[in-house]
Formats: sequence, C-alpha cells, structure tokens
Amino acid sequence: MRFPLNKIPLVFLLPCTFTSNAQNTEINTNSVSICPIPSYANIADKTGKSPNENFTILSSTSSIKKGEYATFTGGVTLLNQDKSVVANELSVNRKTSTVDANGDIHFQNNGIDIFADSLNINQLQKTTSLTATSYQLTGSSGHGSAEKININGNGKTLSFIDSSFTTCYGPVPDWQMRASEITISSDEKSLEAYHARFSLFDIPIFYVPYLTMPISNDRQSGFLYPKVSTSNSSGIEIETPYYINIAENMDATITPRYMSDRGTQLITEFRYLDGLQSGKIDIEYLNKDKKLTNSDDSRYLARFQHIGTFSQGFRAHVDYTTISDDNYLVDLGSSQFNANDSYLYQVGEISYFADHWQTTLKLQDFEVLGNHQRSYKTLPQIEISRQQKLSNFDGIIDIYSELSSFDTPDKTKPSAERYHVEAGLLYPIATPAWFLNSEIKVLQTNYHQKNIGNDSLLEKNVSRTLPKIRFHGGVNFDRSLALFNTRYNQTLEPQLQYLFIPEKEQNNIGIYDTTNLQDDYNGLFRDRRFSGIDRIAQANQISWGVTSRLLTEENNEVLRFSLGRIVYFNESNFNNSDQDALVDKSALAADVFVHLSRNWQFSSDIQYNTDTRTTNKSQTTVDYLFSNNQTIQLNHRYTRDVSGESLEQMSLATSVKIAHHWQFVGRFTQDLQGKRSIESYAGLEYSSCCWGVRFTYHRNINSKIDDAGNLNENRDAFDSSFNIQFVYNGINSNKSSNSVGDMFNSSIFGYKRPYFLNN
Repeated sequence: MRFPLNKIPLVFLLPCTFTSNAQNTEINTNSVSICPIPSYANIADKTGKSPNENFTILSSTSSIKKGEYATFTGGVTLLNQDKSVVANELSVNRKTSTVDANGDIHFQNNGIDIFADSLNINQLQKTTSLTATSYQLTGSSGHGSAEKININGNGKTLSFIDSSFTTCYGPVPDWQMRASEITISSDEKSLEAYHARFSLFDIPIFYVPYLTMPISNDRQSGFLYPKVSTSNSSGIEIETPYYINIAENMDATITPRYMSDRGTQLITEFRYLDGLQSGKIDIEYLNKDKKLTNSDDSRYLARFQHIGTFSQGFRAHVDYTTISDDNYLVDLGSSQFNANDSYLYQVGEISYFADHWQTTLKLQDFEVLGNHQRSYKTLPQIEISRQQKLSNFDGIIDIYSELSSFDTPDKTKPSAERYHVEAGLLYPIATPAWFLNSEIKVLQTNYHQKNIGNDSLLEKNVSRTLPKIRFHGGVNFDRSLALFNTRYNQTLEPQLQYLFIPEKEQNNIGIYDTTNLQDDYNGLFRDRRFSGIDRIAQANQISWGVTSRLLTEENNEVLRFSLGRIVYFNESNFNNSDQDALVDKSALAADVFVHLSRNWQFSSDIQYNTDTRTTNKSQTTVDYLFSNNQTIQLNHRYTRDVSGESLEQMSLATSVKIAHHWQFVGRFTQDLQGKRSIESYAGLEYSSCCWGVRFTYHRNINSKIDDAGNLNENRDAFDSSFNIQFVYNGINSNKSSNSVGDMFNSSIFGYKRPYFLNN
C-alpha cells in the first residue's frame, strides 16, 4: 500500500529557492494554470491494423528484391508490437536486419512521440536511433529536442544526445534545461541529465554536472527543493531537504537547515503505514544556538504521532511532543506548531469498541510554555460506557463511569484520585416534525485527595451525589416563500429545554480538569457549564431558542437567524479561589448567517447582557468573492474578559489578481484595545503553467518569553522576515504547491474558508 502523499523529489540542485514555512490551508486558491499538453492519435488505430511481433508495413508503392531488401514510398506506416513509424520513405535490408526511414518521421513508442529526419532500427543489436529530433512525453508537458535519440531493444530506456528539456511552451520557453545527454527510464520512471545548463528566458543561469528528477507520480529518493529565506531572528536560512523512499509503506526526509545567526539545525521526518496503522516521528535538533551567548544547551523538538485500528475493535492514538525551552517555537519556528502556541498537548490512549459498550485508557498531559500555572496530568484515566436499548420499551439504559488519577509537578498543589459514574434512563423521540429527548440520571463522584494544605478548604475524602433531570424538545415548521422572484422554503424551529440539578457545596473539591465551556447559541442547550466534573453547576432553568432558515429549492441554506437565552429560577455561586461560576440571568445568545449570492457571505454570533447592556463575546465575518482566486475577508472579534482583560481585534485578508499571472495576498490584524498592529503579511506571486515565483513579507508582534517565564509585553518588539520562493512546475509536480493558499495561511491567525463560499 502506497502513501497517499504527494512527496516527490524534484530537480537536484536547482537555482537557489527561497521560501517560508507554510501551513496547511482550507482555501482553494490555486492560481496555477495547466500547460496545454499536445496529444497524438495512436498510429495503429489509424490503420485499423493490430500490431504484432512481426513488422507490418503499409505504403502506396514498393520495390522488393526477394531475400535482400525492400523499399517502400508514399505514406509509409510501419507497425510492430512495441513501436509505430510513419515516414515518407522506408527501406528494409534482410541481410543486415536493419530498417531505415527518411522524411517527416513520426515515431511512437511507450510513453513518447518523436519527430525526426531519419531513423534506423537494428534488429540484431535491438536498437533504434533517430536524428534531428523533437519529442513529446505522452500525457506530460515535458518535451524538447535532441541531435540524436537512442532507444534500447525493449524500448524502456531512451538516451537523448545534445538535447533540451522543458515543460513550457512557446518559441522561447520561460525555462529550459540543455544537457549533453538525458536518459529517461520507464522502468525507474525517472529522468537523468548530464552536464545540465539551465536558462530562464533563454539566459543561462545555472550549471550542474548531474541531476535526476521523476517523470511519474511514484515516490523516489532524491533532493527536494532547497529553500532559502532571511529574517531578523535567524539571519539567512538555507534548507536542503533530502527525501528517502525506504519502502512502499515508509519514507523519511532529512533536512539540514543552516541559520547564519544561530548555527546548523537537523530536521528529520519519518513516516510509516502498516495496514490500518499509520504514524510519524519528527525530530528537530540544534546542538548550540550561537545567538544565545549565555547558554551552551542544545535546542530540540521531538514529536511522535500514531493512530490506528488493530485486532477486533481496538484503536490506539498517540500524540506526544517534548521541547527544549519555552522560546523554541518563537526563535526557530517549526512546521509542527505555530509560533504563538502556548502549550503542547501530550496524549496516549487505547480504546476498545464492542456492540453496546466501549472503554478507553488514556494518559494525558500538557507542556505549558512560559510562567503559567502547571496543569494536571491524568495518569491514567479509564472510561467505560454502555448503552443498552430495553427490549419492551423505547428507552435506553445509559451508563458512564470514569476512574482518573491526577498528579502535578507542583508539589504545593494537591493530587487526587477520582471515581465518577453516571447512570440513568434516556427516552429519545424523533420525527421529521418534532423531537423530545428525556433524561433522568444519578451522578455519583468520589474523591481521594492528598497533599492538602492546613489552611485549605479541601477534604481528603469527598462523596458527591447529584440527580439530573433534563427534557429537551423542539418543533419544525416550514412554508414556501417567494422573494425577489425566487422560491424559497422558510423554516421556524423553536426548541425548549428544562434542566434540574440540585445545589451542592463543592468547595471541598479541587479543580483538576475543569474549566468553563464557551458560551454561544448551541451552548444554551448543554446539560453542563463546565468541561470536567470537578464542578457540576446547580441548575433549575429553562433554555429557550428559536431558529429560522431560508432554503433554496436545492435545499441550500442562504439565511439563518437564531436567538435564545437561559432563564434561571435561582442563582448559584461557588465562591472559591479556583472557580467562579456566577450565573448571568440576562445573557442573550444570537447567531446570524447570510449567503444570498455566491459572492457575498456574512456570519456573526454574539452573547449580550441585557441588564448591563454590555457584550460578553462577539465575532463577525464578512466575505466577498470577486471571482475565482480573488476574495476579501473582514473579521472582528471581541471578548469582554480574557484573564481580566478585554480583547478586541480586527483583521483583513485578501487575495487579488492584479495582472495576468500575478496575484497579491495580504493579511493585516489590528489590536483595537491596545491600538497597535499585531501582524502584517503581504505576498506577491507570479505563476505560469510551468514555473512561478513568490515574494512574501511577514511582520508580527514578538511573543518571546523572558527569563522569568513571562510573555514579552513590549509593544515595539516585532519580528519580521522577507522571503522569496521559486517553484518549478515540472513533470507531475504538485501544482497546489504554487497556490496562494499556503500564503493565506502562513500568518499567525490563518484563513478559514467560509462555508458554502467556494474559492
């Protein structure tokens, strides 16, 4: 089984390539056009004859001397099982076992069409040679010319003498390679060139004594594009990745990365695939950072990822990362994470799935970067759940249990073991017109807490029992509607939920894996306000909401409006130093989506406090699509309380075609509260069907962590870089690598392609 990954080595030692690290993206903005590839009809098909082991010759006239030679003229066609020839004149010499042809020759073999002045086929030596030739690779944009082409007996190796090769078309190709000899092997599916000279617009720019490149989609070992960039953080950077095709199901990439200000880093990637198991190991290592004069320590990042199904019903998942220091991502960067990531997620789990129950064993930790509160590890967490439908009743018995052990490197904080079980009855009813989900459960949690301080409110052993009652129902109405001479279907979808959980004093329980869940319209109908179970919020409340949609006759959603809130019958305030859960009786949640044409889209969600007349959270996005590959997105984000501070940002992202083959990409993000720029990103790309060049400039606020572990708050501290990348669109090269999509997402905040707005 082969990797479904397009990692194909390209030209060995091309002219210097400049690039920046690019992330995956969801936008389809491939601006690369595809060169028109000439195709030629099969010669044998034109004659209506089937090629066989013997020569079949068709012509207008012929002259034959029995046992010695034969000459054919006038629209001569030669057919053989591995070759076809069209010529003005062709002669066969029985004594020397040779075939010679002259005049307007069209030679067709496995994967190539050749046009030549003369041809010689030697049956004894099993060779074919053509002179004064031009050629076109079948199904590929690769073509060129040669003084002479030699083909071995089985037709699988072609040697081009004094030849040229390019994937561009026109009287003067944009780029071209000339070589003393080019060898193409259909067995190896590769091209080799000796004494190769590259030219751009017919101007010689580079020479290399030997190079190889693939001419198929098969993976092969070899050098990938070298990359060169410059930044004020690391100086001039040069990367020379080498790809190793180890086997059909595994490969590796080794990349030496030279940084003029820091030293040479080694980046390695190993990938494997075995049945339903797949994984990747990434290691980045810098022995000594010359820029850190006060430290001789090495800097490194290592990540192991694995996912797979094995045996019957077993599934495994591992994602583990370790890093040498808090500033590694900011200083050196990595394709594994963004520079502004504040923690590294570490998890390992194995699960078993049966018909009616499942179990999961999980180990989980977070490596927090900077001077933050150390998180708890779960070593381990065991989950067991079961759902069983009752035979004579539509209800479902639902059981969930969890055993967790929490530990932390901070010896001043408590550790704990927790056992939790939820058991109850579910009674779901669903029809196209309405639904009603009923739920009655008992929640039982036991804690055994250790390392408790003398002045702490925590207790060594805690038992907490809580019942939960939940009813959630809704109705779906719809009607036909005509607007602007267009037929629509309008829906009205009210829903109502009642939730009851009695109040319980919980200050005697520590906070181990629990935090507030994000508030939005969908969150109105949750059965909990926290992500974990260290706090189970008291609830005696009704949640109401209503959604109206406008659907086209093709059932595409062009308008959606949702509004709802929670009505509390009493308050709950936990009043402890770790978790403040004061209810808000007046928060409205709304969600709006508008997509009335292919070009325009608007989306917004907001949580608004009607008592204080303040906005708790909001996000608004406007997208306009000029045409393919031309779009603009305006985004505004606001949160009233992020660690005690208000956050308000506005960003603009755009991709605009400014001329034929030229595309501009920009992204700018402004901190409205701090009245400062957070990030500026601009890219300019030229792209033709056979090559491209990209210029990018990136300036972002410095998120470096100081020696005390605190984030740099200097508003004038910015990192900036300028990058140039040359892309050769050769045989079977990945055209998407030359799209503006990766430029769109190279910025910190990236770009999210709007739903239904196809770019």
